[in-house]
Amino acid sequence: MINMQDKTLTCRDCGTEFTFTASEQEFFAQKGFTNEPGRCPSCRAARKANRGEGGGGGGFNARREMYPVTCAQCGKATEVPFQPRSDRPVYCSDCYAAHRPAGTGERRFGGGGERRYSGSGSGGGRSRSW
Repeated sequence: MINMQDKTLTCRDCGTEFTFTASEQEFFAQKGFTNEPGRCPSCRAARKANRGEGGGGGGFNARREMYPVTCAQCGKATEVPFQPRSDRPVYCSDCYAAHRPAGTGERRFGGGGERRYSGSGSGGGRSRSW
């Protein structure tokens, strides 16, 4: 094991010097991170907060902007997660389900029974469940 020592780094956002401790370096190495942090802890926290992430990554916890609309069929007030265009009708969820084009309904993954794997070589004809 390599004996790591604390390093002093400079934040790329605010220019403040901060310490990249030996224990943080070990953590980075265990996670497979090859780059040193470029931001101080306070700038990292501020950047994370501005992106709306709660630590899960990907922004999936961010609140989606909703737009108020009136359903083109029934006139009910509703909200949609996209900016409506004036040349396209917008429906509430009930009316959209009735207007949904064929083939865009519920997706089904898996199921469908077993499929046969027909490849040459070992295992050809062996039954596999996908």
